[in-house]
Amino acid sequence: MRVDTNYINNPHFYDLIIIGSGPAGLTAAIYGQRANLKTAFIEKDTPGGKVVKTGFVENYPGFEQINGPDLAMNFFKQATSLGSKFIYGEVINIFKVNDIFHITTSDNMVRYAKAVIIASGMSEKKLGVEGENKYYGRGVSYCAVCDAALYKNKTVAVIGGGNTALEESLFLADIVGKVYLIHRRQGFRADESVVLKVKNNKKIELILDTVPLEFIGDGKKINSIKIKNVLTNEESIKEVECIFPFIGFIPVNNFLGKLDVKNENGFIIVDENMQTNVEGLFCAGDILSKNIRQISTAISDGTIAALSAKKFIEEKFE
Repeated sequence: MRVDTNYINNPHFYDLIIIGSGPAGLTAAIYGQRANLKTAFIEKDTPGGKVVKTGFVENYPGFEQINGPDLAMNFFKQATSLGSKFIYGEVINIFKVNDIFHITTSDNMVRYAKAVIIASGMSEKKLGVEGENKYYGRGVSYCAVCDAALYKNKTVAVIGGGNTALEESLFLADIVGKVYLIHRRQGFRADESVVLKVKNNKKIELILDTVPLEFIGDGKKINSIKIKNVLTNEESIKEVECIFPFIGFIPVNNFLGKLDVKNENGFIIVDENMQTNVEGLFCAGDILSKNIRQISTAISDGTIAALSAKKFIEEKFE
């Protein structure tokens, strides 16, 4: 298929556009650019995805331990040094016209591509308790790496029972004075090695079989949290200066419009080549419908998606 000259002469026309810049998106950008595709990636936040908000990474091959932001910056530098273009913006719509994708961002700019890789990942799930939205940024945070230093030697609370909650509790414990780790049941969903570290850390106090009821403040900032034991129904208040909810994530898919590529939970369905049921539309990373979400699996997804996009473009357009 020959591409219309109106697209070819447009500076906003690309071979490949990637939506998102976590490990999957940046890996796709690296492989796309190395495959000699004119590649761009669009990101509305800090490049690096959730890795940027991770205190330390201990399960990425080649590093016994590396700070999350450092690893994310390494990904970003490698992608841009190869020539992949970073576009800061929020994608609000994507659709196809005569086999070319049109990608609209919130500034009403439209960019065009032969193929698209969705790597938009997930956003933090909210608890929905009273005071959570009111005190966001004033004692409610979803990023320990970003805000831990503000609470040096203070008391904070972490809510959740998965790897993220426990790993961020360990990160916080190196900086703050005390961490209350609040979880609704006895068992954790985290790796056993992480659970053991948490249980052995003297600065972390486990408050189990407990749920949050209210984030309490003075109108300006958080000063305490009301909690309830689910076995006894006993309510109590803990004085804290910041609350970090880490209860899970939801897929970022609000820009997909009429593209019918999601399952009932909003995650995107692909084949073994990371292609959706829409020709030329690929997907990689945490937004995929899958069971395991790790940095290493995201990188694998991004690699496969980019190389599959390269093959698609060669067969479709050249």
